[in-house]
Amino acid sequence: MPSFAAQHSLFRAYDIRGSRQHFTDDFIHALGNAFAYLYQAQPSIYRENIGENSSRSTNEKTIVVVGHDVRDGSGSMAQIFADILSQHGLQVIQLGLVATPMMIFWAEQYQGHGIIVTASHSAKDILGVKWLVNHISPSSADIQTLYQQLASYNSQNSSVKTNDQPVRYKQQQLPANQVTSAYSDAITQVFKQIYQPLNQTVEDNHPPSSKLDLVVVIDCMHGATSNIAKPLFTHFCQSVIMLNDTPDGDFPAGNPDPTEPQRLKKLQQSVLLHQADIGIAFDGDGDRLMVVDNRGKVVTPDHLLYLLAKIAVIESPQILKTSSPYAHVLFDIKCCHHLPKLISEIGATPVLSKTGSSLMRQQMQQSDGQITFAGELSGHFIFNDSRFILYDDAMYAALRLLHWLGKSQGTQSTRTKSLADIIKGLPVIVSTADHYLPLPKTIANDCSIVQQLARFCQYLQQLVHATSAASIHQLNPQAVVACAPSLCTCSQQSQSTTLEQAQTLLPVSTKLSCIDGVRLDFARGFGVLRQSNTSQNLTVRFAGDSIDDLIDVQTRFAALCLPFNKTLAMQILAIVAE
Repeated sequence: MPSFAAQHSLFRAYDIRGSRQHFTDDFIHALGNAFAYLYQAQPSIYRENIGENSSRSTNEKTIVVVGHDVRDGSGSMAQIFADILSQHGLQVIQLGLVATPMMIFWAEQYQGHGIIVTASHSAKDILGVKWLVNHISPSSADIQTLYQQLASYNSQNSSVKTNDQPVRYKQQQLPANQVTSAYSDAITQVFKQIYQPLNQTVEDNHPPSSKLDLVVVIDCMHGATSNIAKPLFTHFCQSVIMLNDTPDGDFPAGNPDPTEPQRLKKLQQSVLLHQADIGIAFDGDGDRLMVVDNRGKVVTPDHLLYLLAKIAVIESPQILKTSSPYAHVLFDIKCCHHLPKLISEIGATPVLSKTGSSLMRQQMQQSDGQITFAGELSGHFIFNDSRFILYDDAMYAALRLLHWLGKSQGTQSTRTKSLADIIKGLPVIVSTADHYLPLPKTIANDCSIVQQLARFCQYLQQLVHATSAASIHQLNPQAVVACAPSLCTCSQQSQSTTLEQAQTLLPVSTKLSCIDGVRLDFARGFGVLRQSNTSQNLTVRFAGDSIDDLIDVQTRFAALCLPFNKTLAMQILAIVAE
C-alpha cells in the first residue's frame, strides 16, 4: 500500500499541482475517493439548472461538475474522477475541455461543486487539480486536510479501481456547444445590463447587440480558451485576430504563462502588424490576463489592475453604490506604490491584501458586496458586482476592458484616446519583474529569513520613531540606541545598529507591512520580499519612479538582508529592471 508521502509536495497553497510522475494510478484513484467523501459530506442544496423551472427538494443527490484542460492525461484523470464520484452515488455532469472559470460558471448553476483537472500556466510536464465546494475555493488548510484524509483512507482501504465497481448513476455529458453558449449568453446579459439602462432605449444608447469597433489580437497560448475565445470575442468585436488558438497540451510556443518574459513578443508584433487597438493573452486555464496596447507595449499589471478597478467602480450597479458608497478595491502586496493613490482618486478605498486570488475571493465572498474589485500582479482580476461569477475570469475581464474602451471612447473616427494614450497619463513605473530567488536555508529552530527581516525592520522602525525629529538634535547620530531589542532576536547585528544607520535604511515616512512577507513603501518607490505560496523560493519585486529610485530601493533591501544572508543581498542587487 503506497503511503503517498512523495505526493505531499503536490498539495500547495491554492491547488494540487506538480510533476506528472507523482500522479500515479494509485494516487489518482485515492484522490478521486477523497473528493467523493468530501462532496458526500456536503449538504445537497439544489440550485436551479439553466433551462429548468422546477424546484427541487433538499433531498436531491449532490451534483458535481467535472472538466479538464488540454494537457496530456488531464482528460483521462477527469474521467477517473467522474467514475469514482458516480460510484459513490454523486451526480456527475461532465463539461469536457473547458477553462477553469467556465467550470466555475457551470458549478454555480447547480450546487457550487466542481472539479477541473488543470495545471494552469505551468509547463507541459505538470499536472494539477482545482476544485470548488459550496461555491468556495479551498483554503491552504482545506488542501492539507484533504491530503490527510487521502492518506488516512489509503491506509484503511485497498486501492479501488474504476472498473471494480459499477457506476451507480449515469453521468451527464453536456454538449460542447451548450457549455460555451450558456457561458457566452450570460456574459451578453451583463453588457445589456451595463449599457442599456432602464430609462434608455436602444436608439438612445449603443445597442447591446452592436459590435465594438475594435481590432483585437488574442493569444490563447494553445490553452483551454482556444475553442471558446474566437466565437466569444467575435460576438462582441468587429475584428478578431487569433494566435495559438488550437488546443495543444505540448504547448509548442512555450509555457502557457503570459507573465513569462518573451511570451508576449508574438502578440506585440501582431498588434503592430495589424494596427490593432489591443492585444490580449490568456494563460493555460483562462484565469490570467495580460494586455498589450495599440503601440505594441505590454501594459504593466499594475496599470491594468487600476483600469479594471476603475471600470468596476464606475460601472457598479446603483444598488451597490447606494449600499456601499465607499467601495473597496483589493490589490496584492506585490503591486506598485502608486496604486493606493490611484484607487482613492476613483472614489474607492484601497486595501492591501496577501498574494493569492483564492484568498481574495474568500474575502470578497465575506464582504457583503463591499469589495467591488480585486486584482494581483500575476494577472488575476475579480469583479464583484453580482452580474457574473465571482471568479478571476480572464476572458470576462478582457471583455469588460474592451467594452469600456469601445463604448466610453466613442467610435474609431471620434475616439480621442487609445489605450496607449490612457496608459501614458498614468504614473511611470520603473520596476523589476516578479523575481524568484532560492529560499536560503536557516538553522533548525531558527526563524525564516522573511521572519528575520520582518523583525529587523520592526526594530529599526521603532528605533527611528522613538527618536523623532523633536529630539533628534539632542542625540549623537553615531550612538547605539537600544529600542525594543526583543523584536529582533535573530541577529546580533541589530544590537549594534546606530541611529544614523536606522534613519538611512528606514526614514520616518517609510511604511512597513508584514501581512505577507515584508513590504516597504518609500517616498519614491517600494520593495517586497516574501516566500512563494507555490514553491520553495523567495519572490521579490522592486519599483521606483525612476531607475535611480529603483536602485535606491534595491540598495536598501540589500542592506537590510545583509546581516542575515550576504548571498541574498548580492542577488537582490543583481536584479535588473524590466
